[in-house]
Amino acid sequence: MPGNILITGGARSGKSRFAQEMAQETGRPVLFVATATAGDDEMRQRIAAHRESRPPDWKTLETPTHIGRQITANIGTADTVLVDCITLLVNNILMQHGDIEREGSDASMLEKEVNAEINELTKCMERNQAGFIIVTNEVGLGLVPANKAGRLYRDLLGRANQMLARYCDRVYLLVAGMPLLIKPDKTR
Repeated sequence: MPGNILITGGARSGKSRFAQEMAQETGRPVLFVATATAGDDEMRQRIAAHRESRPPDWKTLETPTHIGRQITANIGTADTVLVDCITLLVNNILMQHGDIEREGSDASMLEKEVNAEINELTKCMERNQAGFIIVTNEVGLGLVPANKAGRLYRDLLGRANQMLARYCDRVYLLVAGMPLLIKPDKTR
C-alpha cells in the first residue's frame, strides 16, 4: 500500500470497516493500534467486538496516548499500521486533565499536548517504511457544542485532523458506508 491514508467521517459511517478492509487487502503484516479505553461495561463490549472483527494474524497494540513512540517500539515486521482512532486519542488526552469546564483550565496547554501527540505520530510515520491508515471522526459538521468541554474537544480534534490530512497522501470521507476520496494526490 503506497503512502499514508486518513479516513474520516461521522460516527457509524463505516470508517473502521473500510480501514480494516484496506489493511487486509495489502496482504502484508498489520499492526493494529487501538486507542480506546474501557471506562464502562458498554465500552468493554465495543472493544471486545472490535477485537473479534480483526484477523487473528494481526498484531494489536493497545495504547491510549503516546502512540508514535509506542508504534516505533512495537512495529516489528508490520508493513501496514492501522490506527483506530484519533478521536479517542484526543479524548484520552483531555480526560487526563480532569474537569476542563472549571475556571482557569488551560486550553492552550491541552492544544500543545494534542499537537505534540500528532507531531510524534507524523515523525513516527516518517521514520518507518510502513504505510499508515489512520481513522478519525469528523465532529465539525454538527451543532456548536453547548459547553466549554465539548467546544474545546471539537476544536482540538478538528486541528489534529487538519494536521494529519495535510501530512497524509490520501484522505477519505465516509458517509453511510460509502467512501469519498477527498485528497487523491500526494501533495501535502
